[in-house]
Amino acid sequence: MNVAILGVGTVGEQVAKILIQNKKLITARSGQEIKPIVGVVRNLNKERDVQIPLTNDISSVINRNDIDVFVELMGGIDEPYRVVSEILKRKKAVVTANKALLAYHRYELQNLAGNTPFGFEASVAGGIPIIKTLREGLSANHILSLNGIMNGTSNYILTSMMNDGVKFEDALKKAQELGYAEADPTFDIGGFDAAHKLLILASIAYGVPARPEDILVEGIDKITKEDIFFAHDFEYAIKLLTIAKKAGDKVELRVHPALVAKDKMIAKVDGVMNAVSVIGDAVGETMFYGPGAGGSATASAVISDLIDIARGTTTPMLGYKLPLELKNLELLSQEQIKTKYYFRLKVADKVGVLAKITNLMSENNLSIDSFLQKPKAKSDENATLFFTTHTSLEADVKRVIKILDEREFIKERPCMIRIEG
Repeated sequence: MNVAILGVGTVGEQVAKILIQNKKLITARSGQEIKPIVGVVRNLNKERDVQIPLTNDISSVINRNDIDVFVELMGGIDEPYRVVSEILKRKKAVVTANKALLAYHRYELQNLAGNTPFGFEASVAGGIPIIKTLREGLSANHILSLNGIMNGTSNYILTSMMNDGVKFEDALKKAQELGYAEADPTFDIGGFDAAHKLLILASIAYGVPARPEDILVEGIDKITKEDIFFAHDFEYAIKLLTIAKKAGDKVELRVHPALVAKDKMIAKVDGVMNAVSVIGDAVGETMFYGPGAGGSATASAVISDLIDIARGTTTPMLGYKLPLELKNLELLSQEQIKTKYYFRLKVADKVGVLAKITNLMSENNLSIDSFLQKPKAKSDENATLFFTTHTSLEADVKRVIKILDEREFIKERPCMIRIEG
């Protein structure tokens, strides 16, 4: 089986290298040799550690009749969509690690693919086989919920802040030095990378055609040492969580920092590691843990798809041969989300301020579960207050934040973090 690699960067190099180095093993598992015969790059002058011919003429490669599978590792959305669409129209198999492409075009690509093999295990959580698990291993289950840590950069930063007391800016700088974060880290720390992955999993679990702009996405850049102080005091860890839940004919999808009880398995996932918890109605809770990024881990997932194709294993791209429901599941409005909440408020240290805050919360349907005031320096005229609520409605919480932000006794924009478990 001949393979073309479209985009020979960190992952593409590893795909070619592993296919060559582990040729005997892969041939034994797949039943035929899987040969990388050409790679497409933008810059032919850049030195690469590969033993296959390279070209920058993608059109000539796409039109070759001797290629059986195209591995798309180009990155981006529009150009890969054009290229992959053209390949699928030629009825040639595709494997991709491109989560952004799938976040926006997975249903169009599914329609184009039809019965043509289309693998994308590497698009979510790197070396964790979560796509195969949802499509095959848990295919007898209604998925009640799934949540996870799907961005190693954010998890590394939050772990450094929680375990080592490092400030956000310093943790980010260290992540960049170690190669865990890009020079422009917005995509990771803003929650967008995790949102793309969540949408892919939600399509397999629920058949929801949502786009990144449709769901709640918040990043970790507003987390401060005060939030870390509270988390430690109340036995929480702070994690950037991806959450999907089904309730009736609605599906709740969100990505945001969350306070998670330290005794929960997901709270123990530290550093650059990823984890996904899936609850099925038949199997109960299952947990998947492993490296979420890196050339070798992602290449491993790419090659697992290539082996499936070589074996002749065919699975519907998003896991369904027929519609999942008679009526399409709808996305739950962000305003209708219900969970527990944490507030951090910087207020004027004056008599009556606490009463005003608690009365305002009560008038807007927020029931306070716990309260803490952080000790302050004598020279500080303001106080830091922490509140947690019982289960509340997102709409009520956002209304309270807006009202508080307009009060003269509030000295900084109120901070809110959701509590999950």
